[in-house]
Amino acid sequence: MSAEEPSFVCQTFTRIMEQNSDTSYAVATVGVLTEVLKRSQSTTMMGAQGELREAYKELQKLHTNITIKSGFQLFILFVTRSFEENPDFNECKRVLIERGEKFMEMTQKARTRISHLGNPFIRDNIRILVHGHSKVVVQLLSYAAACHKRFHVLVTESRPDNAGWHMLNTLAKHNVPAELITDTAVGFYMETIDLVLVGAEAVMENGGIINKIGTFQIAMAAKEFNKPMYVTAESYKFVRAYPLNQRDIPSGAQRFVDLNPSSAEIPCPSHFVNPLNDYTPPKFIRLLITDLGVLTPSVVSDELIK
Repeated sequence: MSAEEPSFVCQTFTRIMEQNSDTSYAVATVGVLTEVLKRSQSTTMMGAQGELREAYKELQKLHTNITIKSGFQLFILFVTRSFEENPDFNECKRVLIERGEKFMEMTQKARTRISHLGNPFIRDNIRILVHGHSKVVVQLLSYAAACHKRFHVLVTESRPDNAGWHMLNTLAKHNVPAELITDTAVGFYMETIDLVLVGAEAVMENGGIINKIGTFQIAMAAKEFNKPMYVTAESYKFVRAYPLNQRDIPSGAQRFVDLNPSSAEIPCPSHFVNPLNDYTPPKFIRLLITDLGVLTPSVVSDELIK
């Protein structure tokens, strides 16, 4: 890769993200790799793959989001299959670029399909608990409201970044009735809700998810009260990783934030650190509502093999 390539990679990624604020990191990654392939001067597949891996390293330095990894894995799968189908390098390259561009178009429709598939789960007169701010959850609930379904949403505060406030305002703009509760009140309200609905930052190979911190404890409370937990996620968030516990969360999915308490009662110096994500094992998840269909957690590994 030429000396200017890292700058090109970063600039292309930033441009794609700025063009559409709803674009996910995985989709932007595929877009970047497609552009890298377009301007590649390599004459062999091995050389092209080397450029793609270098671009991926640049993206990892730019952002640590784990879905960059899923986007890269997906594109490399495109490369492998295309080369098997088209041994001629130039033809393979043309097909890859075409697939990358089509993928960018198709992913814009993924949330719409999830909304349609998830709509039957939103019944009249139910109470739904949501956690964090998920664009795909917003679109599903907005679609259900547009279908004149009557339901009520409880939104957790979602500390440490208070994403619940953002979620509450977004739902209000879409005429979805909702109210905010504190994270510590989840157990109190759990017996009154009918289902838990969350998004996912990444879906693991075993069907578990990486999501907003607090998702795991909500899942445990839901299971104790026999309340179903549904996860909405685009299939490009599927990642080949198999965590066994919280400390086994893949690199790029685990992030921490410093907490700065305002109370003067806390002794100094004190250091407060809070993770932004946690891992929820598949046994706590009833179903995954994806653009590939409504799946049980155990089916995720099968989809990754295809």
